[in-house]
Amino acid sequence: MHLAPFLWAMSLAAASTAWSQSSSPNQKRTPGVVNPYVTQANIKETACVAGWTRRVRPSSSYTNRIKSAQMRELELAGDADNYHEDHLVPLCIGGHPRDPQNLWPQPVKGKWTAAVKDQLEASVCRAVCRGDMTLQEGQAIFMRPDWTQEYSKFFSLNASSAPRQR
Repeated sequence: MHLAPFLWAMSLAAASTAWSQSSSPNQKRTPGVVNPYVTQANIKETACVAGWTRRVRPSSSYTNRIKSAQMRELELAGDADNYHEDHLVPLCIGGHPRDPQNLWPQPVKGKWTAAVKDQLEASVCRAVCRGDMTLQEGQAIFMRPDWTQEYSKFFSLNASSAPRQR
């Protein structure tokens, strides 16, 4: 009889643990994968061409299937709308568009959201396309264990000036 409140509390704890998706993906599951077609030698004819990401981005039906499977695998609670299926290595610097090891369900709410990572992506992509950094340097930023630390380094921020929670 006293077991019911305990089981209820345990189920809430499990749901809360599952809900707390990290701001960075699990490195073993999502290490990031690059598109072998995009190289330093052809970057100006591939990823740096206007419309490139639109041409190579997989359909939402494909990414939604991947996101659903990953949410089950990772035991993420909540609705699929709470996550954006994100390319760890952005398409604009030669991230692989369809490889599931380059895709992960990124939270859309919290401190380190998809919108915040998009800021870093846009800045790194511009730097690569301007020639301020190599393609490999840009890709490495996103393949390191924690993109949030890379964000802080890239924008020379300290923890107190990090993005606000939405």
